Amino acid sequence: MVLAVECEVLQNLKMSSNSDQSTKMHTQKNEDHKNRTQRHNHGHDCAAHGSTIQMNHSKLFWAIVINVLLTVVQIIAGVFSGSLSLVADAFHNLSDAFSLVIAYTAEKVSLWPKTDKMTYGFGRAKIIGALVNTLALTLIAIYIGYEVVIRFYNPEPIDGWIVIGVGFFALVIDLITAKLTHSGSEHNINLRAAFIHNLTDAMASVVVMISGVLVLAFNIYIFDLIASLLISAFILYQSMILLKSCILILMQATPEFVDLKKIKSEILKVNNVVDIIDFKIWILSEAELVLDLKIKIDSQDVTEIFQAKSEVKSTLASNFNIRISYIEIEI
Repeated sequence: MVLAVECEVLQNLKMSSNSDQSTKMHTQKNEDHKNRTQRHNHGHDCAAHGSTIQMNHSKLFWAIVINVLLTVVQIIAGVFSGSLSLVADAFHNLSDAFSLVIAYTAEKVSLWPKTDKMTYGFGRAKIIGALVNTLALTLIAIYIGYEVVIRFYNPEPIDGWIVIGVGFFALVIDLITAKLTHSGSEHNINLRAAFIHNLTDAMASVVVMISGVLVLAFNIYIFDLIASLLISAFILYQSMILLKSCILILMQATPEFVDLKKIKSEILKVNNVVDIIDFKIWILSEAELVLDLKIKIDSQDVTEIFQAKSEVKSTLASNFNIRISYIEIEI
């Protein structure tokens, strides 16, 4: 028997005693007061959230500027020194700058209001941008590999001192950028990705410096090619991870960070909820979860039915940050 029995139940409720009506009115007043309090608190949350977004925009903007300037310096130095590893690291930094541009744009686009055509909003623009970034990373990795093969058969002299100097400069810039993106990365997946990228940039800069030292010490240029291959392989590895994440989101897979057992356990703790018949959860955009749920309720009282539904939605929002949920009831 499904929720269509509500009409009959409502007729029975109308015949209930005056004391029952009084109790319901009192409950409704408490519920109204609770809703007003939640809206008030939500207003404060929105104001704080807006301030955080503006801070994130500023950090991402300066991280982009720094990475672009570093890329220009590395490309010029790589051309003059003859170091392919320096050029490879420059392309790596350029890809990271592109990633930061995507993150910055995504933060901006995510604030656009919903429209009749885009009823879910513009959150998935981030996923499209990530796919473009993945393609760019893959092409860069392939190009660096191609250049390694060309240089292997046609070696060119390398100025090790320039490689070491620019590598050290890049390391300092990478660490500064990582510091910019670190604060706030715990609660923002865009900043977290940018922070991880900057740390890997710092590692690549260390590899470049090591290759410069080896070139100076042994005058064997193959060390530069080995460093270039390592950076290329690492870029390709990053792009595959990003591609996997994008595909899983677009296929509406269950997010890896979601604990299904815990969510279901908390739902079943709600009074009168006796079973979960259907359960679907996916990511709408980064860190924005959507849940489609069908539950069985052991009650025919309309008040209890809607009270249980309200408690389930409240549990999902407060305990798991699932604020978009579609709940179907079966009796």
